[in-house]
Amino acid sequence: MTTASARRDRIELRATREEKQLISEAAAHEQLDVTRFIMRNVLPAARSVVERSERILLSARDSRRVLQLLEKPPKPTAALIAVAKRLAKA
Repeated sequence: MTTASARRDRIELRATREEKQLISEAAAHEQLDVTRFIMRNVLPAARSVVERSERILLSARDSRRVLQLLEKPPKPTAALIAVAKRLAKA
């Protein structure tokens, strides 16, 4: 985990007075400063979003199909061969 002393970049956000007060109160209940409270709660959510967007979940059927195609790929079509030749010349 990154220590507070290693944090040099800043993030600015706007909040209503009520939102800021609520966040400050919640941080106080957790005995944290506002920055630590926000980071503790936002970082796991950010990691989850990035992880979900970078992962593809396949059904068992689709997984088997991908493995079959990796083991025995189909022969390239004429159109694919033509594109490959054009790209090789570029």
